[in-house]
Amino acid sequence: MPKIKNVKAKTSNVVVVGAQWGDEGKGKLIDFLSQKVDITARYQGGNNAGHTVVVGEKEYVFHLLPSAILHKSKICVIGNGVVVDPKALLGEIDDLRKKGVDVTPAQLKVSGLCHIVMPYHRVLDGLRESVRKNKIGTTGRGIGPCYSDKVARCGIRMIDLLNPDLLRSKLEDNLTEKNEIFSKVFKQKDFHFESLYAEYLNYGKLIGPYVCDTALFLNRAIDNKKSVLFEGAQGTFLDIDFGTYPFVTSSSTISGGVCPGSGVAPTKIDKILAAVKAYTTRVGEGPFPTEFSDSLEDEIRAKGKEFGATTGRPRRCGWFDSVLVNYSIMVNGISELAIMKLDVLDNIKEIKICTAYEYKGKRFTDFPMDFEVLNNAKPVYETIAGWSAPTRGVTEFKKLPVNARKYIERLEKLLKVSIRYVSTGSKRSETIIRY
Repeated sequence: MPKIKNVKAKTSNVVVVGAQWGDEGKGKLIDFLSQKVDITARYQGGNNAGHTVVVGEKEYVFHLLPSAILHKSKICVIGNGVVVDPKALLGEIDDLRKKGVDVTPAQLKVSGLCHIVMPYHRVLDGLRESVRKNKIGTTGRGIGPCYSDKVARCGIRMIDLLNPDLLRSKLEDNLTEKNEIFSKVFKQKDFHFESLYAEYLNYGKLIGPYVCDTALFLNRAIDNKKSVLFEGAQGTFLDIDFGTYPFVTSSSTISGGVCPGSGVAPTKIDKILAAVKAYTTRVGEGPFPTEFSDSLEDEIRAKGKEFGATTGRPRRCGWFDSVLVNYSIMVNGISELAIMKLDVLDNIKEIKICTAYEYKGKRFTDFPMDFEVLNNAKPVYETIAGWSAPTRGVTEFKKLPVNARKYIERLEKLLKVSIRYVSTGSKRSETIIRY
């Protein structure tokens, strides 16, 4: 048996992160886990990420709303660390209503401190990408420019949409600067103040009933013994500090981002749980040492439906990278893992696990900081036998094919963290709980 890190017997407040480059199946995991908690809170990112949840025969895709919104008795929070496109948020709420899910202010709480994605952020995002020699692979949703304005102290916050005079003052200042950039640098037309002001003032009226001080709400709930599940977007290696920079997002995707993104202190967090695919994927540009050959990539992409929930872009696919995930375990403080999409590896004759990198004659067992090393390193693989019997829908570990069990146990040994959950399909019920 592998040496397993200690896990508390009882936990109340749990953080769920992605341990790779995002798209690890956090949506399903959060939907599954949120059934047993009181509140689910999103703490970073924007509508540049998507969570897909399958309930029965219906598929739901969320970009800003926490996945737990499908549970009518649960409360969902969009924390201050999230940047919100009001049009996108209202669109999600409206889409759910059309599917018979009514989102009420009692169920959804939106932080008044969330920064707002404006149209000029989206346009600037696309223009910057279009002139770059080295493309980042941005979604073009305006997330990076919005976070830039937040740090530059010129951002517009959700609470500002509820204050007409303050919104007017901030928007006038911003357009004075932005229109100069658009006209002189990018030769683009100006943004019109009055139409933009009226549009966002109206968004404030529509979203206003959901707005509150979510830091107060969450801390008071925790003080009253309510349990909270914190969910992030993207994955660890898209983190602005620890990701494969510059091919990253503009916020802190790791567990440490929970505290500044929600206003909840680290002493109130009980456990960090990570979702990790049984293989590896990433969207957009950037280094990917274990990427498959074209033929296998096409096969796995088709089996795993590996297309971005937000953009529809095909995901790049590769073998499981234990160097990558071990680093993620360290920086997040992960104590348990959920292996997602095991069924996608069914009928693969041989399965590889990356255990190290090699570059210029040197072997790396720790994730390298040097971009040149990471971009050119060759993976060192360990090969194990695959399995031909299906794992789809299996709900007991002992009923998995022998080689599938060996694969999970080998990952557990390499990562030195217990694998508590194994997902064998997209539905809630297609989940193994090992203990």
